[in-house]
Amino acid sequence: MAYFAVIALFVLAVLVAGGFVAASHLFGPKRPGKIKLAPYECGVDPVSSPRQRFGVKYYVIALLFLLFDLETVFIVPWAVIYRGALAEWGAFIFFEMLVFIGVLALGLIYVWKKGALEWE
Repeated sequence: MAYFAVIALFVLAVLVAGGFVAASHLFGPKRPGKIKLAPYECGVDPVSSPRQRFGVKYYVIALLFLLFDLETVFIVPWAVIYRGALAEWGAFIFFEMLVFIGVLALGLIYVWKKGALEWE
């Protein structure tokens, strides 16, 4: 009984949303045409199929971007903690981040040497 108001509000929201969708479907104009059924691409006529395939290189570069972009998720909190760290932990935290950045740099060098960053 404690959640009656929440449940009633949820049911009311579902009924209202469903009612609006049903009303627009029943009473809305239905005049389909070639232009209305065409996919919209920022005002430009489509030039190719929307189901075109992308090369694997595209996904590799996207994953590498995510990997090196997420690096900042670890570096920013580290910088905040390092700034307020005690004197005895300061050197340890600094060298720990140097190791982290070194591993990432080795990964970047490896990817660069393999040619994964070459866009063709």
